[in-house]
Amino acid sequence: MKRKSRILITTGDPRGIGPEITKKALSDPRIMSSADFTLINTCDKTGFDAVRRAADILKKGDADGLVTAPVNKSAINASGVKFSGHTEYLAKITRKKKIAMLFCAGAFRVAIVTRHISLKEVPAALTRTVIKDTILLTAEALRKYFNVRVPRIGVCGLNPHCGEDGIMGTEEKSVIAPIVKKVRSKTLKVEGPLPADVIFYMARNDRFDAVISMYHDQGLAPFKMIAFDKGVNVTLGLPFVRTSPDHGTAYDIAGKGVADPSSMKEAIKLAVKMCAVRC
Repeated sequence: MKRKSRILITTGDPRGIGPEITKKALSDPRIMSSADFTLINTCDKTGFDAVRRAADILKKGDADGLVTAPVNKSAINASGVKFSGHTEYLAKITRKKKIAMLFCAGAFRVAIVTRHISLKEVPAALTRTVIKDTILLTAEALRKYFNVRVPRIGVCGLNPHCGEDGIMGTEEKSVIAPIVKKVRSKTLKVEGPLPADVIFYMARNDRFDAVISMYHDQGLAPFKMIAFDKGVNVTLGLPFVRTSPDHGTAYDIAGKGVADPSSMKEAIKLAVKMCAVRC
Protein backbone atom coordinates (compact mmCIF):
# COMPACT_ATOMS: atom_id res chain seq x y z
CA MET A 1 0.00 0.00 0.00
CA LYS A 2 1.32 3.42 -0.95
CA ARG A 3 2.23 5.48 2.09
CA LYS A 4 0.62 8.83 2.83
CA SER A 5 2.59 11.89 1.87
CA ARG A 6 4.39 13.74 4.65
CA ILE A 7 3.50 17.42 4.45
CA LEU A 8 4.71 20.28 6.63
CA ILE A 9 2.54 23.33 7.26
CA THR A 10 4.00 26.58 8.55
CA THR A 11 1.35 28.68 10.25
CA GLY A 12 2.74 32.04 9.12
CA ASP A 13 2.89 35.37 10.89
CA PRO A 14 1.22 34.86 14.31
CA ARG A 15 -0.28 38.35 14.11
CA GLY A 16 -2.01 37.50 10.83
CA ILE A 17 -4.68 35.04 9.76
CA GLY A 18 -2.30 32.14 9.10
CA PRO A 19 -2.95 30.22 12.34
CA GLU A 20 -6.71 30.67 11.93
CA ILE A 21 -6.96 29.50 8.32
CA THR A 22 -4.65 26.57 9.05
CA LYS A 23 -6.84 25.42 11.93
CA LYS A 24 -10.01 25.85 9.88
CA ALA A 25 -8.57 23.99 6.90
CA LEU A 26 -7.44 21.02 8.97
CA SER A 27 -10.81 20.81 10.69
CA ASP A 28 -12.07 19.33 7.41
CA PRO A 29 -11.82 15.56 8.03
CA ARG A 30 -11.29 14.84 4.32
CA ILE A 31 -8.25 17.08 4.27
CA MET A 32 -6.92 15.85 7.60
CA SER A 33 -7.04 12.22 6.48
CA SER A 34 -5.42 12.85 3.10
CA ALA A 35 -1.80 13.03 4.30
CA ASP A 36 0.42 13.01 7.38
CA PHE A 37 0.63 16.65 8.41
CA THR A 38 3.11 18.31 10.76
CA LEU A 39 2.41 21.86 11.92
CA ILE A 40 5.37 24.14 12.52
CA ASN A 41 4.63 27.20 14.63
CA THR A 42 7.03 30.11 14.83
CA CYS A 43 9.32 30.97 17.72
CA ASP A 44 9.60 34.68 16.75
CA LYS A 45 6.95 37.15 15.97
CA THR A 46 7.34 37.22 12.18
CA GLY A 47 6.86 33.58 11.12
CA PHE A 48 10.28 33.28 9.45
CA ASP A 49 11.68 30.86 12.04
CA ALA A 50 9.05 28.28 11.11
CA VAL A 51 9.95 28.54 7.42
CA ARG A 52 13.64 28.07 8.24
CA ARG A 53 12.96 24.98 10.36
CA ALA A 54 10.65 23.50 7.75
CA ALA A 55 13.30 23.99 5.08
CA ASP A 56 15.85 22.14 7.22
CA ILE A 57 13.50 19.16 7.52
CA LEU A 58 12.78 19.12 3.78
CA LYS A 59 16.47 19.35 2.86
CA LYS A 60 17.09 16.20 4.91
CA GLY A 61 14.37 14.38 2.98
CA ASP A 62 12.19 13.92 6.06
CA ALA A 63 9.08 15.36 4.39
CA ASP A 64 7.61 15.45 0.89
CA GLY A 65 6.04 18.86 0.72
CA LEU A 66 5.44 22.22 2.33
CA VAL A 67 2.38 24.45 2.63
CA THR A 68 3.15 27.95 3.87
CA ALA A 69 0.65 30.28 5.49
CA PRO A 70 1.23 33.99 4.83
CA VAL A 71 4.08 36.03 6.28
CA ASN A 72 4.83 39.73 5.95
CA LYS A 73 8.03 40.56 4.04
CA SER A 74 8.39 43.98 5.66
CA ALA A 75 8.11 42.53 9.15
CA ILE A 76 10.76 39.89 8.45
CA ASN A 77 13.16 42.42 6.94
CA ALA A 78 12.58 44.75 9.91
CA SER A 79 13.68 41.91 12.18
CA GLY A 80 17.08 41.87 10.49
CA VAL A 81 16.51 39.02 8.01
CA LYS A 82 16.84 39.81 4.32
CA PHE A 83 13.73 38.22 2.82
CA SER A 84 12.03 38.90 -0.52
CA GLY A 85 9.62 35.97 -0.33
CA HIS A 86 9.21 32.25 0.31
CA THR A 87 10.03 31.46 -3.31
CA GLU A 88 13.37 33.23 -3.34
CA TYR A 89 14.37 31.97 0.12
CA LEU A 90 13.59 28.33 -0.68
CA ALA A 91 15.41 28.57 -4.00
CA LYS A 92 18.47 30.00 -2.29
CA ILE A 93 18.73 27.42 0.47
CA THR A 94 18.21 24.54 -2.00
CA ARG A 95 20.62 26.14 -4.51
CA LYS A 96 18.07 26.09 -7.32
CA LYS A 97 18.46 28.78 -9.96
CA LYS A 98 15.61 27.75 -12.28
CA ILE A 99 12.38 28.45 -10.40
CA ALA A 100 8.98 29.93 -11.15
CA MET A 101 5.77 30.89 -9.41
CA LEU A 102 2.67 29.22 -10.86
CA PHE A 103 -0.74 30.36 -9.67
CA CYS A 104 -3.53 27.81 -10.05
CA ALA A 105 -7.31 27.92 -9.82
CA GLY A 106 -8.72 24.86 -11.54
CA ALA A 107 -7.84 25.05 -15.23
CA PHE A 108 -6.85 28.73 -14.97
CA ARG A 109 -3.09 28.94 -14.40
CA VAL A 110 -0.66 31.86 -14.53
CA ALA A 111 3.12 31.78 -14.18
CA ILE A 112 5.21 34.92 -13.73
CA VAL A 113 8.69 35.44 -15.15
CA THR A 114 9.90 38.18 -12.77
CA ARG A 115 8.68 38.19 -9.21
CA HIS A 116 9.37 40.55 -6.32
CA ILE A 117 11.22 43.39 -8.04
CA SER A 118 10.27 46.96 -8.89
CA LEU A 119 8.71 47.75 -12.26
CA LYS A 120 11.75 49.77 -13.36
CA GLU A 121 13.87 46.63 -12.99
CA VAL A 122 11.61 44.38 -15.06
CA PRO A 123 12.84 45.07 -18.63
CA ALA A 124 16.47 44.33 -17.75
CA ALA A 125 15.46 41.18 -15.87
CA LEU A 126 13.56 39.76 -18.85
CA THR A 127 16.27 37.70 -20.48
CA ARG A 128 15.67 34.97 -23.03
CA THR A 129 17.00 32.43 -20.52
CA VAL A 130 14.61 33.30 -17.70
CA ILE A 131 11.62 33.40 -20.05
CA LYS A 132 12.58 30.01 -21.49
CA ASP A 133 13.06 28.53 -18.02
CA THR A 134 9.62 29.76 -16.93
CA ILE A 135 7.92 28.31 -20.00
CA LEU A 136 9.65 24.94 -19.66
CA LEU A 137 9.07 24.66 -15.91
CA THR A 138 5.39 25.43 -16.46
CA ALA A 139 5.12 22.87 -19.25
CA GLU A 140 6.80 20.24 -17.07
CA ALA A 141 4.38 20.93 -14.23
CA LEU A 142 1.37 20.75 -16.55
CA ARG A 143 2.47 17.33 -17.79
CA LYS A 144 3.51 15.93 -14.42
CA TYR A 145 0.87 17.23 -12.05
CA PHE A 146 -2.12 18.20 -14.20
CA ASN A 147 -2.16 15.45 -16.85
CA VAL A 148 -1.79 17.88 -19.76
CA ARG A 149 0.10 15.81 -22.32
CA VAL A 150 0.58 18.58 -24.89
CA PRO A 151 0.58 21.88 -22.99
CA ARG A 152 -0.90 24.96 -24.64
CA ILE A 153 0.88 27.99 -23.25
CA GLY A 154 0.21 31.65 -24.02
CA VAL A 155 3.00 34.16 -23.48
CA CYS A 156 2.32 37.80 -22.61
CA GLY A 157 4.08 40.73 -24.17
CA LEU A 158 5.63 43.33 -21.90
CA ASN A 159 4.43 46.58 -23.43
CA PRO A 160 0.93 47.85 -24.31
CA HIS A 161 -0.23 46.30 -27.59
CA CYS A 162 2.93 44.15 -27.53
CA GLY A 163 4.96 47.25 -28.36
CA GLU A 164 2.88 48.14 -31.44
CA ASP A 165 5.63 47.03 -33.84
CA GLY A 166 8.35 48.77 -31.86
CA ILE A 167 6.56 52.08 -31.28
CA MET A 168 6.00 51.41 -27.55
CA GLY A 169 8.91 49.09 -26.89
CA THR A 170 11.09 46.46 -28.51
CA GLU A 171 11.22 43.69 -25.91
CA GLU A 172 8.61 41.68 -27.78
CA LYS A 173 10.70 41.54 -30.96
CA SER A 174 14.14 41.29 -29.43
CA VAL A 175 13.56 39.02 -26.43
CA ILE A 176 10.14 37.37 -26.13
CA ALA A 177 9.27 36.34 -29.70
CA PRO A 178 12.59 34.59 -30.43
CA ILE A 179 12.38 32.37 -27.35
CA VAL A 180 8.72 31.54 -28.01
CA LYS A 181 9.68 30.39 -31.48
CA LYS A 182 12.60 28.38 -30.11
CA VAL A 183 10.65 26.36 -27.50
CA ARG A 184 7.59 25.71 -29.68
CA SER A 185 7.30 22.06 -30.75
CA LYS A 186 4.84 19.29 -31.57
CA THR A 187 4.57 18.46 -27.88
CA LEU A 188 4.56 22.05 -26.60
CA LYS A 189 2.13 24.51 -28.17
CA VAL A 190 3.33 28.02 -27.37
CA GLU A 191 1.77 31.23 -28.68
CA GLY A 192 2.98 34.77 -28.25
CA PRO A 193 3.84 37.34 -27.44
CA LEU A 194 0.19 38.32 -27.04
CA PRO A 195 -1.22 41.53 -25.50
CA ALA A 196 -1.86 41.20 -21.77
CA ASP A 197 -5.26 42.85 -22.15
CA VAL A 198 -6.61 39.91 -24.20
CA ILE A 199 -4.53 36.85 -23.29
CA PHE A 200 -6.28 36.18 -19.97
CA TYR A 201 -9.67 36.32 -21.64
CA MET A 202 -8.38 33.76 -24.13
CA ALA A 203 -7.14 31.54 -21.30
CA ARG A 204 -10.48 31.71 -19.52
CA ASN A 205 -12.09 30.54 -22.75
CA ASP A 206 -9.94 27.40 -22.93
CA ARG A 207 -7.34 28.64 -25.44
CA PHE A 208 -4.45 27.97 -23.06
CA ASP A 209 -3.58 25.62 -20.20
CA ALA A 210 -1.38 28.34 -18.69
CA VAL A 211 -0.35 31.94 -19.30
CA ILE A 212 3.19 33.23 -18.85
CA SER A 213 3.18 36.83 -17.63
CA MET A 214 6.24 39.05 -17.65
CA TYR A 215 5.92 40.63 -14.21
CA HIS A 216 4.09 40.22 -10.91
CA ASP A 217 1.04 42.44 -11.22
CA GLN A 218 0.55 41.77 -14.93
CA GLY A 219 -0.32 38.18 -14.04
CA LEU A 220 -1.68 38.43 -10.53
CA ALA A 221 -4.15 41.28 -11.03
CA PRO A 222 -6.37 39.26 -13.42
CA PHE A 223 -5.71 36.01 -11.55
CA LYS A 224 -6.80 37.35 -8.17
CA MET A 225 -9.79 39.14 -9.65
CA ILE A 226 -11.02 35.77 -10.88
CA ALA A 227 -9.76 33.40 -8.18
CA PHE A 228 -8.86 35.34 -5.03
CA ASP A 229 -10.75 33.03 -2.70
CA LYS A 230 -9.42 29.75 -4.08
CA GLY A 231 -6.14 30.55 -5.82
CA VAL A 232 -2.98 28.62 -4.96
CA ASN A 233 0.64 29.63 -5.42
CA VAL A 234 3.00 26.80 -6.43
CA THR A 235 6.77 27.11 -6.51
CA LEU A 236 8.19 25.23 -9.49
CA GLY A 237 11.77 24.00 -9.65
CA LEU A 238 12.32 23.03 -6.00
CA PRO A 239 13.34 19.50 -4.94
CA PHE A 240 10.08 19.26 -2.98
CA VAL A 241 6.48 20.41 -3.38
CA ARG A 242 5.62 23.86 -2.04
CA THR A 243 2.23 25.56 -2.17
CA SER A 244 0.56 28.45 -0.39
CA PRO A 245 -2.68 30.42 -0.41
CA ASP A 246 -2.56 33.38 -2.78
CA HIS A 247 -3.30 36.06 -0.16
CA GLY A 248 -1.42 37.88 2.56
CA THR A 249 -1.49 38.14 6.34
CA ALA A 250 -4.68 40.27 6.50
CA TYR A 251 -3.76 41.94 9.78
CA ASP A 252 -7.01 43.93 9.66
CA ILE A 253 -9.18 40.84 10.29
CA ALA A 254 -6.74 38.71 12.28
CA GLY A 255 -8.15 37.41 15.55
CA LYS A 256 -11.76 38.09 14.59
CA GLY A 257 -12.58 34.55 13.50
CA VAL A 258 -13.85 35.64 10.08
CA ALA A 259 -10.94 34.65 7.82
CA ASP A 260 -11.92 32.51 4.83
CA PRO A 261 -9.83 29.29 4.72
CA SER A 262 -10.80 28.41 1.12
CA SER A 263 -7.44 29.30 -0.44
CA MET A 264 -5.56 27.48 2.33
CA LYS A 265 -7.72 24.40 1.80
CA GLU A 266 -6.98 24.45 -1.91
CA ALA A 267 -3.25 24.89 -1.21
CA ILE A 268 -3.24 21.83 1.04
CA LYS A 269 -5.28 19.74 -1.39
CA LEU A 270 -3.00 20.64 -4.30
CA ALA A 271 0.11 19.85 -2.23
CA VAL A 272 -1.36 16.43 -1.42
CA LYS A 273 -2.09 15.81 -5.09
CA MET A 274 1.38 16.86 -6.18
CA CYS A 275 3.15 14.91 -3.45
CA ALA A 276 1.22 11.77 -4.43
CA VAL A 277 2.80 12.04 -7.88
CA ARG A 278 6.30 12.47 -6.45
CA CYS A 279 6.10 9.77 -3.77
